[in-house]
Order: sequence, then C-alpha cells, then structure tokens
Amino acid sequence: MLTKDKKAHFIGIGGIGMSGIAQLLLAQGFCVSGSDLKSSGLTEKLSRLGAQVFIGHNAGNVQGKDLVIYSAAIPGHNPELKAAVSLDIPVWTRAELLAQLANQKKSIAVTGAHGKTTTTSLISHLLATAGLGPTVCVGAELFNLNSNALLGQGDYFVMEADESDGSFLRYQPLYSVVTNIDREHLDYYRDLEHIRENFLKFMNNTKKAGTVFCCQDDSGLMELAHSLDRRVFSYGLSAEADISAQGIKLQDNQARFECLYQGRCLGELSLQIPGRHNVSNALAAIALGLEIGLEFKIIHQGLSSYNGTKRRLQLKLREKNILIFDDYAHHPTEIRASLEALKNFKYKRMLAIFQPHRYTRTKFLLEDFGRCFQGVDYLIITDIYAASEAPIKGVHAQSICQKAKTAQVKNVLFLPKFKIVEHLLDVIRPGDLVAVLGAGDIGGVADALAEQLQGAHPF
Repeated sequence: MLTKDKKAHFIGIGGIGMSGIAQLLLAQGFCVSGSDLKSSGLTEKLSRLGAQVFIGHNAGNVQGKDLVIYSAAIPGHNPELKAAVSLDIPVWTRAELLAQLANQKKSIAVTGAHGKTTTTSLISHLLATAGLGPTVCVGAELFNLNSNALLGQGDYFVMEADESDGSFLRYQPLYSVVTNIDREHLDYYRDLEHIRENFLKFMNNTKKAGTVFCCQDDSGLMELAHSLDRRVFSYGLSAEADISAQGIKLQDNQARFECLYQGRCLGELSLQIPGRHNVSNALAAIALGLEIGLEFKIIHQGLSSYNGTKRRLQLKLREKNILIFDDYAHHPTEIRASLEALKNFKYKRMLAIFQPHRYTRTKFLLEDFGRCFQGVDYLIITDIYAASEAPIKGVHAQSICQKAKTAQVKNVLFLPKFKIVEHLLDVIRPGDLVAVLGAGDIGGVADALAEQLQGAHPF
C-alpha cells in the first residue's frame, strides 16, 4: 500500500506517462525522486515541483527508497531496476501505481489504438469546466491545464489507459471508453485477434455498475461490445450510434456540428480543433458527460473552450502565408486522419515530414505507410526513431520512400533529420502547409523551422 511516508523513485521520470503520475504524488505531498537519460522540459518542471531528478541511470539513485516505479520502456538490465531488486525494494510498473491511484475514485479509463489522448483530454477538460474537480493523468500536455496531470478534489479520476503492452488490463474503471481497435503494437501482440481478445478483457474489467463507451464506426469493436453484460453507450459519426453528429462543417481549425441523442437533436456544438476524427473524439466526451448527468449546455460550454494538446495537430506557425503543424501521428490510420483534417486549411502545397517510430511498426505496416501519404505534394521521410528497439535487418526508412513512390506520391525524398530544416528553407514558399509527423523527436524540426521562418527569410 502506498502511503505518504514512503519515498517513491521513478525510473524514466521524464516520460509523458511517468511524469504525470509523479506530479500527482508530488501534489499529494509524497517524497518523489526519479531519473532519466536526459534533461527535458518535463524533468525541469518536476524539479521545480520538488522532485529530486537524476540525469542518467545509476544504481545509487535507488538507495534509501521505499518503492521503485518503472515504465515499459525500461529494460530488465537497467542498473536502477537491478539494484532495486537486489535490495528487496518493492518494484511496481507504472500501470500498477496508476491503478492504485485511480481505484481511490470513480475512474474513467480511455483506451484505443488511436485518439485516446485527445479523447482523455476532452473528457478531462469537460469535467474540470463543469466544476467536478477531476484528477487527471493524460499522455500529453493540455494547453488548458498547461500540464499532463492534475490533482482534483472531486470524485472522478480520468486517465489514458495504454494498451501497447497489455498493462491496461490492470485497471477496473467505472467508465471505460474505447475509441477503436487496429493493427498496432505488433511487437507485443501476435495479431489482430490477439489485440481484440485483450480489448474484450479490458471492457469486461469495467465495473458491473459502470458503462462502456464504444465508437459505433468501428464494426469490429461493436461486435465485441455486443457480447458484454454491462451497459454499452455508443457514439460516432454513424447515425446508428446513441450519440452522433450531423451537419458537420469543417473549416480551418474549427469543427461545428449538430449533436443527436438517439436521433433527437440536442443542439449545435463547436470545437476549436480540426478534423472529423476530432468530432468523433468529442462525441465520446459528450456521451460520458450525459451519462454522469451533465446538461448539454454545460457540455457545450466545456468542449467549445477546449484548446487542444501539445503535438496533436498543434499549429506552430501561421506567418508569411505559411502554416506549420506538429503532430504525433505515427500509424498509417493516424497519418491519414491528420492529413485529411489539414485539408480544411487553405494552402497551395502540402509538405509532409515523417519520422517512422520503431522498427517493428515499420516492418509490420510498411505497405500501409506507403499508401497513407497519397495527396501530399512533397514528402520527406527521415530515419526510424528506434525508441527502445534494436534495429531489424532489412527494415529501413528508405523502404517507406519506395512504397510511397509506388503509391504515386509526388516528390518523395529521404533525408537525415539534421538536414531537414536547411532543405525546407530552400524549397518552402508562400502558400505551403507543412505537416511534421511522428512520435519520436521530430517535433524539434517543427520548432526549428518555425523559429527560422519567424525571422527574415527570403523567398
């Protein structure tokens, strides 16, 4: 049992998920320390909040600690993890600690192959603006909160439930939200059927008195939902959903639509985030809001003031008739959705820069990666961001270039990451929209390019 007299140490404290939990413990008065390979904005923030942060992993960092928490990215040979085991210090996974924190409240767990961060953020913001004081732990920093975590005094705990390594099966939420199921994380799952089995287990872990919210537009997901003995509340763009949308109008960074509940119009709602996929994400938040008793007027006020999260179609520059966006999309389905959303902006050419994330994902989804950039006018692919993986023989970023060319994508180019900004400054011109895509460190390219273009750059 975790008590405030325990000293908790996080291995990989700078990760977006680990940092969120560390912030929650700090806000409750816990003694928190942690380590990471390099300093970052998140590690600096944690230091300001009172955490002792070590740069680099060293066995001595866990001396005197009562509990060690590690993320899925930490390998078994990590010196701090090995030291904790040898010293008989209790070792927990991130999911185990998050489950214990969430079980103290009415938990809302959001999962799915795509869209879970935005959906979690929308729900979190809705409950906060409705005055419900939620505790929040999300996989990105919300602009409205200026954080990825919030300790609230209310009854609800809203969390993003990571399915990548099966750890989401540790949760037993009162409310479960499932956005979709897709061929993803095939480094952990055997195949799509294995993924479906785990999602079904997750939904069955929902408390009997609770509700499972499922996206009607995913037929495979709804097939699983029909087998549940719990209340299922469907949402989606399909008219068959309990909560759906009609009259969707997309323009620039906005989306407007009429919200229907079982065919009855509740009213119009506007979002300050782009794309049809975000309309679907918002419908999940609306469904959850209605289920817990919020009036549609309150839901509308909350969602219309949501300003998005970092690296989710984040507009980095709108200057000199040039648009630059930074986006986390790293799966073909996500890339398609993001590029489709960007088509609602005015531009002459769309330039996409993509950093593949993980060798395994590149290997298993190579054909899909080749096809997902259709419609882009200029495509730059850079080296694979390995994350924690070792290279796989024969798996290269250049393979995506070849597949994209086969799919008739125009102007496909491979470049090392350090050459991208210089190259873009040579080829970019007024009227261009630049989409920087990937889950690794490619966001730095968007930042650097925006910084350069804010200066006096001749065309």
